[in-house]
Amino acid sequence: MTDRPESNAVDLSVDEAFFELLTGSFQRIVGSSLIGEGTGPDWLYRDAPFVVLAHNTDDDPRFVYANKAAQNCFEYPWDEFITLPSRLSAELPNRAERQQLLDAVTRNGFISDYRGLRIAKSGRRFWIEAGIVWQLLDRDGNLRGQAATFSKWQDA
Repeated sequence: MTDRPESNAVDLSVDEAFFELLTGSFQRIVGSSLIGEGTGPDWLYRDAPFVVLAHNTDDDPRFVYANKAAQNCFEYPWDEFITLPSRLSAELPNRAERQQLLDAVTRNGFISDYRGLRIAKSGRRFWIEAGIVWQLLDRDGNLRGQAATFSKWQDA
């Protein structure tokens, strides 16, 4: 993996270093494990029954990771998801609320029990329930982006 996940040169879907960034930062910041013992990047990407998304640190952050559960939920295939500005996961009227969430994550390191309205590629609106959003900090404390996970969602 390159120094920053912003690079499209490496496929981050099952990249070991990015997996460590996702799971390691979750463990360090949230204080619990994102995954079960013995699971790895393939399982998280292909088989996890919960959504995991991550965006980079660009001025207009774009998604750099979306597991299969996220792709199914938001209705974007990998190649489209990883070019999508993350702000487009919320409709325009809900983007201010989404930005307030991300600002709170920046201040606090993470937010848990998040509920927010999102939009899929087809225009289907859905509620995220009990989400966790956290800073992607590498072992040296460098900010690499933000990530989110949730296992409950329902159509609005």
